[in-house]
Amino acid sequence: MSPVPFLEVAPSPALQGELEAAVRGVLAGGQYILGERVRAFEEALAARCGCRFGVGVNSGTDALELALRACGIGPGDEVIVPAFTFMATALAVTCAGATPVLADIDEASYGIDVEDAARRVSAKTKAIIPVHLYGQPCDLDGVLRLAERRRLCVIEDCAQAIGAAYRGRAVGGFGAAGCFSFYPTKNLGAAGDGGAVVTNDPAIAERLSLLRQCGTRDKVRYEMVGRNSRLDELQAAILLVKLKYLDGWNEARRARAGWYRAAFEQERVEGVGLPQELAERRHVYNVFTVRVSERDQVRAELASGGIETMVYYARPLHLDSFYEGGAAKRGDLPRAEQAAREALALPMYPGLSREAIAAVVRAFK
Repeated sequence: MSPVPFLEVAPSPALQGELEAAVRGVLAGGQYILGERVRAFEEALAARCGCRFGVGVNSGTDALELALRACGIGPGDEVIVPAFTFMATALAVTCAGATPVLADIDEASYGIDVEDAARRVSAKTKAIIPVHLYGQPCDLDGVLRLAERRRLCVIEDCAQAIGAAYRGRAVGGFGAAGCFSFYPTKNLGAAGDGGAVVTNDPAIAERLSLLRQCGTRDKVRYEMVGRNSRLDELQAAILLVKLKYLDGWNEARRARAGWYRAAFEQERVEGVGLPQELAERRHVYNVFTVRVSERDQVRAELASGGIETMVYYARPLHLDSFYEGGAAKRGDLPRAEQAAREALALPMYPGLSREAIAAVVRAFK
């Protein structure tokens, strides 16, 4: 059997020429920082999310941290975060000077469990970060109700979910701010790091613009403690080209998720939990994650047959060495802990063939 890679990040030959032309345009123009391409991309991204403003930054992690700071979250504050997510979600809270409070997840969506989150709200809690993990929106209605009841700021982590939708609306525009990553493995990937924040609040957008540029508008007066965190023109030019194809790529991912489901059914594979398509949520499958006991053994056997897989994520945050010993102990967040033991991401990318998917499923069986 031919090897099946986990993903493909190199552009197709058809796209290569368009990307090279965009890069040559930046180089010829000599404007490399906060130029017209960054502005155009910010506007296009904001419009896709139903928001008034977009602010490009240098990574998804910075997008989260600067969004927290722009919303006034800092030392002495607590932020509710799901325990089963990429470390950057919690690290952004820590870097903003606040304390992440870890909550369990909803097994169906891998998003934050709203009831468990509600139990962890205290007088110090100022915000909640719902994560649309793997490309599926979490329970935004529940999050927004909790936020309204307890007066919490909502900052969406959309790093894996650009193009996903909840009740017909694109994720990113439901809370005070929505944060995106353009790491090369994302559905919309740059040729390096990149990130952005969208918002409908002009004051938040203004503070974000200051924070990403060392706290200054003119390099003469410095109004706050910011940093150098700008999306550059080269990455913006690349992202503008790719943005035109995002919807088609997402549909291709959704089609391949359907092929996986059909193949698992045809092969009558037992003992595997497939990702769910929840009602009124549009999943965009940044990864196609299944659940299986003895995950590590299964993964090793697939690798021996040339099938590359990934584990997102091997440890829930409350059991990671950085946050271990906090308020949540082993056994306190059982669904997050079980997901960390069982979740296995299979190959997924727009160009993945039906034959390769069939081979993966046969090997899995």
